[in-house]
Amino acid sequence: MTAPVPRRGPAEVQGQAAGLVSRAVAAVVDALAVLALGLAALLAAGAVRFMVAGPPFTLPHLPPRLSTACAAVLAVGYLTVSWLTAGRTAGGRLMGLRVAGRSGRPLGPGRALLRAVLCVAFPWGLLWIPLGRYGRSLQDLIVASTVVHDWYPGPPGHRLTRSG
Repeated sequence: MTAPVPRRGPAEVQGQAAGLVSRAVAAVVDALAVLALGLAALLAAGAVRFMVAGPPFTLPHLPPRLSTACAAVLAVGYLTVSWLTAGRTAGGRLMGLRVAGRSGRPLGPGRALLRAVLCVAFPWGLLWIPLGRYGRSLQDLIVASTVVHDWYPGPPGHRLTRSG
């Protein structure tokens, strides 16, 4: 009989590259957050229309191309602002993940925006994580970023390294 493999807790993976599963779960949570923001925007637009034009209350109907473009802009904005302000999105916070430059410093505005555009346009770039040597997605390789486990965040701008 083989001995059970001990599970690694948050302290053991602190500062290490995040894997495909944790990043995919975080991405699904973020997609749901963007969906909720989009729905809130539609409800707000419907409420404004109702107050100006009167009954009945209806949600705006956007053409498919326009709604897709609005969703993409909303997703890019959500990701960029999240990475600039907190270094993590709602999904990243739930999964204990932080996005940073390879040096461990937070991403600057240009890199955060480029990474967000790449993540929205090419979400399958996550599939590179198990194939690469350092657990980075294609977006990480292009932007020179990394996603690490960060359950115990320090002050903003702290270096994300494994404590030992």
